[in-house]
Amino acid sequence: MNRTDYTRRDFLKNAGIGAASLTLPCWLSSCKPGNKAQSHTCKAGKDRLHIVTLSFDDGFKKSSIRTAEIYEKYNLSACINVIATAHHKDFELPNEYHAWTAADFGLWNELKARGHEIMPHSYKHADKSALPFNQAKELILRCLDYFARELKGFDRKQAVFNFPYNKSTPELEAWLPTVVRAFRTGGGGLNPLPSKSQVKLTCTGFGPGNCEQHLDNEIEKLLALDSGWLIYNLHGLDDEGWGPVRSSYLEELLERLLAIDSVVIMPAGEALQNFGSSRA
Repeated sequence: MNRTDYTRRDFLKNAGIGAASLTLPCWLSSCKPGNKAQSHTCKAGKDRLHIVTLSFDDGFKKSSIRTAEIYEKYNLSACINVIATAHHKDFELPNEYHAWTAADFGLWNELKARGHEIMPHSYKHADKSALPFNQAKELILRCLDYFARELKGFDRKQAVFNFPYNKSTPELEAWLPTVVRAFRTGGGGLNPLPSKSQVKLTCTGFGPGNCEQHLDNEIEKLLALDSGWLIYNLHGLDDEGWGPVRSSYLEELLERLLAIDSVVIMPAGEALQNFGSSRA
């Protein structure tokens, strides 16, 4: 079975997230790549559930293409967060960790059509916590407007805005849920399971060097819980970006996680859209 034959998104649509005969933990455990719907019931609270979101920022072209290829090998959707103007010739690099070629919306539309999640990661990667509220708000709105024009099917009401540097302010956090579904900022990688009221997602990461050991440690923390949701902020692969991981490590990690019955790997927006509606 390949990705085009039966994707996770197809499964979600066909199975029906609101099915009364299935509780969330049990239903998720049957939603593995390549698995067909299973007609069984279980008692709430009896099943372990661990959602893993690897959240790739900045939109480096080479890394994004390779990340998508690796995820597709396992029939998974990657979570890629894009700086709206990073592909412009006059884009000013915010620091040396953005020196690699960024893709344009031609690639983002292609990857979205292939089932990957493409979300906003700012207009020009400015630190919103260092700006006056109105200026930060204007940049976020310009980013969302750009996505609405350039990314086919983009719906800001279903979008997750991923703060540059994972830095936000209480004022921005209070305002953003009026324009987007949720936002991602700093504060630790472990989150509660997706719920209808959840708008603030927090993440962790490590850099500027290789972050593989740190990511392994965070996964161990997640798996030590009965249930939970780990959102880990990654950037590029191999030698690209801040806190990279090797391509070979990413493949090995996905294989290792998919072998664990309680683990589901998915993008942040997909988790909120498909599973958040089932929880208060």
